[in-house]
Amino acid sequence: MRTIRFAGCATRTLAAAVAVLLGSAAGAQVTVVPATPQVGSSNPATAEPPVTRPSTTPCVVQLFQNLQFADFNLKSFSYAPPAACPGPWAKVVFTADFTVTAGRQFDRTAAFYLGHANIYYGTTAEPRRTLSPSWHVERDVTDLSPIFQSAQTGEANIGNFVGVSGGVTYDGIIFANAALEFYPANVANPAPRTPDIVVPVNGPGGDAGTLSTTASEITQTLNLPRNVESAYLDVIAQSQSNDEFWYTCVPNNETGPLQSCGNTAFRETEVSIDGQPAGVAPVYPWIYTGGIDPYLWEPIPGIQTLDFVPYRVDLTPFAGVLSDGNPHTVGVSVYNANSYFLATANLLVYTDHGGSTVTGGVLSNTLGMPTPMVEDNVTSPSAGVYTGTVDTTASRSFTISGYVNTSHGRVQTTVNQTVSFANDQNFTINDTQYIQDITQNTSLDSATLTKSGGITSTSGQHFRYPLTVDITFAVNPDGSFYQTTTAGQGFQKKTANATSGVGAVTSSIREDDQTTDTLSWDANGSFLGPSNSTASQSYVGRNSLGGCYSRTITAAAQKLTSVTDGQGCGQ
Repeated sequence: MRTIRFAGCATRTLAAAVAVLLGSAAGAQVTVVPATPQVGSSNPATAEPPVTRPSTTPCVVQLFQNLQFADFNLKSFSYAPPAACPGPWAKVVFTADFTVTAGRQFDRTAAFYLGHANIYYGTTAEPRRTLSPSWHVERDVTDLSPIFQSAQTGEANIGNFVGVSGGVTYDGIIFANAALEFYPANVANPAPRTPDIVVPVNGPGGDAGTLSTTASEITQTLNLPRNVESAYLDVIAQSQSNDEFWYTCVPNNETGPLQSCGNTAFRETEVSIDGQPAGVAPVYPWIYTGGIDPYLWEPIPGIQTLDFVPYRVDLTPFAGVLSDGNPHTVGVSVYNANSYFLATANLLVYTDHGGSTVTGGVLSNTLGMPTPMVEDNVTSPSAGVYTGTVDTTASRSFTISGYVNTSHGRVQTTVNQTVSFANDQNFTINDTQYIQDITQNTSLDSATLTKSGGITSTSGQHFRYPLTVDITFAVNPDGSFYQTTTAGQGFQKKTANATSGVGAVTSSIREDDQTTDTLSWDANGSFLGPSNSTASQSYVGRNSLGGCYSRTITAAAQKLTSVTDGQGCGQ
């Protein structure tokens, strides 16, 4: 028995008992929280920095205010470009504020679209009987500028059940505000080059599509202009249902004995063009605010839980193919999907401004499907007793190279990547214990070489997604029982860009999240509450130009206890 449960879906054993403690809802509207996390508050708090803004005065376009989510219907809204800020813009920033009424409710997926292009994706915080959580999110959406240049219809999707199910009343209602801030460009704040075309890649309904097996795909047929110079795909693949805790999964033959999900602990997003492998996007192990133990994530949620960061796949080697005047199909799938991933993506296309026709092609492509390996060392010395390890690994390197003949000459782009994955699980299972300790690491190293005339540019990226989860469920001699969970998440990103031997400009991000909690029940199964709850999250971002941001926050007993700025920058 474990408390691991599925966001917005059914619960597993003990988590249902936790949910019963959550009380009644009342009418509400969005509460805007302070920008700096407040010590003593139980509102969701993150160490992540706000989006940096230009110094110009923005035009703010409100997308919606106090929009209520109490069912599973899409909510439509209208958008028109700001007449006073016609663009091009130095930056465009999406902002949103959320409130959930005090009561009983699961975390829910939140996704907003404009012209079917995703502009925000995340999950919501869970309320409590005496807690109505409010939080703020924002993201830089400047690269989506093409969709902001004309009037569009938008959709806000936060499916949220309000009512009685299985004898339990769910009454937490979600409210949200959303807006776009448009910052005019000037000499001090020039407009960056942005894509010329944005093409949404979604499911049949125009929003995130469902991927239930390795063979499932969301696809988009493209009819692009004949002067595509470069292209990128921003991908989000969200695990749900049997896939929500995919990092706890085991081989199918061990799902019964180890009381876990199947298809092994390996998942990876695959990108294809016309059915051929074109790129890889590692799946981040997001943990939602109801995941494993809801009290782990109050008030500090897991990394990116409330605002997912898409992974950008470089499809520039295929620009010559995409420019040939024929229709092409971009597909997104998840290897080892085991009933339910949601996926959405935006294709960002840059065209040759000096010519109407680009020719070219793919020179080489060594990318194939992954081949995960599983080492199963679980033994059963007696009936109902299982001990041992299950280790899952996957690693491969590949090169994709292509060229385009443009108005400014031939440009060749070569992408070299190495993707590595390792998941090590240790089990101890008997009549009175269930122990599962997980150590996982995903890493991706990418080196892109671009040759244009006599100029050579290099771009390197390193991503690392470390995860540890240790779960101990035990029954005491008196029949009472408890679960202690300790979890650690990380997100690391390093970049380096150089042109023709000029010193590289580098940047790095390191984010770490650590949390622990114990849930207890008496011999009658009555929930006694959480105890020994502590959490911390730190974020350090720096670059070679001297910029640095650092924040560390800590919490205990579901309240924020400290906010420390600058420490990671040597202050």
